Amino acid sequence: MEMKELYELFLQHPTITTDSRDVPEGSMFFALKGETFDGNAYATAALEKGAAYAVIDEKEYAKEGNEHLILVEDVLTTLQQLAKYHRVHLGTPIIGITGTNGKTTTKELISAVLKKKYNVLYTQGNFNNHIGVPKTLLQLTKEHDIAVIEMGANHPGEIKTLVEIVLPDFGIITNVGKAHLLGFGSFEGVIRTKGELYDFLRMLQGTAFINNDNPHLLGISDGLKLVKYGQKYAEDLLVKGELVECNPFLKFEWNGGVVQTRLIGSYNLDNALAAACIGTFFNVPATDISAALEEYTPANNRSQLTITQDNKLVVDAYNANPTSMRAALDNFRLINAEHKMCILGQMGELGDVSEEEHQKVIDLLGDCGFETVWLVGDNFAKTNHPAHYRLFANVEEVKAAIATEKPQGYLILIKGSNSNKLVQTVELL
Repeated sequence: MEMKELYELFLQHPTITTDSRDVPEGSMFFALKGETFDGNAYATAALEKGAAYAVIDEKEYAKEGNEHLILVEDVLTTLQQLAKYHRVHLGTPIIGITGTNGKTTTKELISAVLKKKYNVLYTQGNFNNHIGVPKTLLQLTKEHDIAVIEMGANHPGEIKTLVEIVLPDFGIITNVGKAHLLGFGSFEGVIRTKGELYDFLRMLQGTAFINNDNPHLLGISDGLKLVKYGQKYAEDLLVKGELVECNPFLKFEWNGGVVQTRLIGSYNLDNALAAACIGTFFNVPATDISAALEEYTPANNRSQLTITQDNKLVVDAYNANPTSMRAALDNFRLINAEHKMCILGQMGELGDVSEEEHQKVIDLLGDCGFETVWLVGDNFAKTNHPAHYRLFANVEEVKAAIATEKPQGYLILIKGSNSNKLVQTVELL
């Protein structure tokens, strides 16, 4: 089937599903493959549940005479090409966003600001990969004024693949840091991969929003049309801001006024300034920008403050890498509290530098002087650490210790990669 023909069917049935357990009436089911499943095997069941069409790529599942089974060479590639075709057909202005840390929060803040004036489509949660991105694009309608599409990567070339689907008119890289080094090979590999967004914008003469304080980003920005924001003075900044306080919530001042956010962490200032910059560029009134930033409440275990009967918790348990771990600890030690406790989960995908980077976390903890430190995972067990630091193999051991010892009266930082499952400790503290 030609793409034009498939697109006509999509326009008649614009709801896409890739999950045979969730098949809205009249939807199109795309039979994706995974490590442990083959969606082709569920195509007929999807039709029986109400799908109008099922797109498959295995001939054995293409029942003769059933016009509702559409056989293609590769389902994933077809999904991506359909999304690109739809994006080109509508021509909606799109802001592409990537970065090592803060891209999901920044995407949420940008979208909150733009929604003050526009009808905005934006990536839900962190569905920012080779499947989530095309599914988001296929939700675009003529009613949307603009879209904000988040793109993630943990291997070289992945951003290039995604931008060639998204075709962004504008772009922002929040930052570059030490994450997924096992996949990227080095910090330089991270910079090159994130920079694939800049490469695309440079080729199409698009516009990049850039943190003027970040030398790594400035170093790869030659030839781009730049709109700048930052904390340090420069004549060509569209938006400049500075920290007022962060105890625990971020309060800052920018050239549009003073903003009291519900965000924990001074590292979120750059994210807020990025949103203010983009809002200003798109003519959102400064008062509306400030209001949007003040109204935004973080979710998904990203720098959330949770107050329980026994403790106050700073929950940042969705992701962790050397850059975000340092930022979280630096911020936590600035918050005023009589008793502080850290529960830190090990960082993953660091390859040959894993031991070195975990030791750096231990050394930083020594400078912070927190009263109680609990460390989770084998990577921390291999470090040279003080004897009074508690070591746990996994979250189950942590939960058992909480149950018997019941920490009370603490401000507790819970930080670690999602694989540590530290979020399970929140309801126990």
